[in-house]
Amino acid sequence: MNPVNLLIDRPTADDADQLTDLAAITFPLACPASSRPEDIAHHIATELSAAKFREHLADPTKTLLSLHDGDGERLAGYSMLIHGDPTDAGVRSSLSTFPTVELSKFYVHPDHHGQGQASALMQATLEAAAQTGVRAAWLGTNNENLRAIRFYEKHGFTKVGVKTFRLGVGVENDFIFELTLPER
Repeated sequence: MNPVNLLIDRPTADDADQLTDLAAITFPLACPASSRPEDIAHHIATELSAAKFREHLADPTKTLLSLHDGDGERLAGYSMLIHGDPTDAGVRSSLSTFPTVELSKFYVHPDHHGQGQASALMQATLEAAAQTGVRAAWLGTNNENLRAIRFYEKHGFTKVGVKTFRLGVGVENDFIFELTLPER
């Protein structure tokens, strides 16, 4: 698919099942090899369920974008911004620019990796963030997720700290990345 023909829009509650299906494929790819399959499955069932996505979509402090395949029918990726400065003191102390927004979720189906779609979704996501008037965006990604780390660095994010992420009984180490947005 040519990135020029992409459809990026805001999903609705009707898209919750497709978001869940995509999350079930993409979330495990972001987890380190040491993650327990039952912990991944539990996270998907509780945090990436259709009901949870409907909650996110109804929450005015969150912005979701969806990336559709060439015919516009199948969901190929999604992102989620959480508005408001972080409440976690460790994250907050790692960041240098406020106000900020968290890029909480950013996933693209592996069939669409390396074709420019993820970059197009990132550009649209950062534009949506900038439109809210924030000065920066931040995210956390697993320290072993080298593909994601390269992608975020390619898009201007800089590693500024470390935080933990609980996945079932495991505690994962995530790098914190920050990007100062262009002034509008």
